[in-house]
Amino acid sequence: MGAGKTTVGRHLAAELAKTFHDTDQEIERRTGVKISLIFEIEGEAGFRAREAQVVDQLTRLSNVVVATGGGAVLDADNRKHLAHRGVVVYLHGQPRDLRHRTRHDKSRPLLQDTDPLEKLHSLYRQRDPLYREIADIVVDTGRQSARALLHQLLPQLRERCKLSA
Repeated sequence: MGAGKTTVGRHLAAELAKTFHDTDQEIERRTGVKISLIFEIEGEAGFRAREAQVVDQLTRLSNVVVATGGGAVLDADNRKHLAHRGVVVYLHGQPRDLRHRTRHDKSRPLLQDTDPLEKLHSLYRQRDPLYREIADIVVDTGRQSARALLHQLLPQLRERCKLSA
């Protein structure tokens, strides 16, 4: 959450002439409502079921860059689909940096907590090993801009996928 998946993914897709998809945006497009409302009505379990369906469908496409929601890795099938159907880039961020980026964002249901930084630490402890389990490339985000991350990521991705510059 707040690592830059959507922003970096959009830039990456443009740079590589691929179609960009964001799973959260796709869920909102399909349902016609915001993720926060889905959480409110269906709870996290309802949202995760929708997310799993979208991850399965989007990872079957060719010539795409897919940005998932931060919790997509919690589902074993999502991890399998991501790992076996594409190259997985983990934009790794420390909880304090992620909190800095998300501190004014009221649209993230899991951060509407009395202690958002502790919530990010908890999510990090749970999710980091799962991301590392499937990641082909790990990029530390720090407080870099999306452009800086893209320039750091592109050479690794080109090498991994044998893409032309």
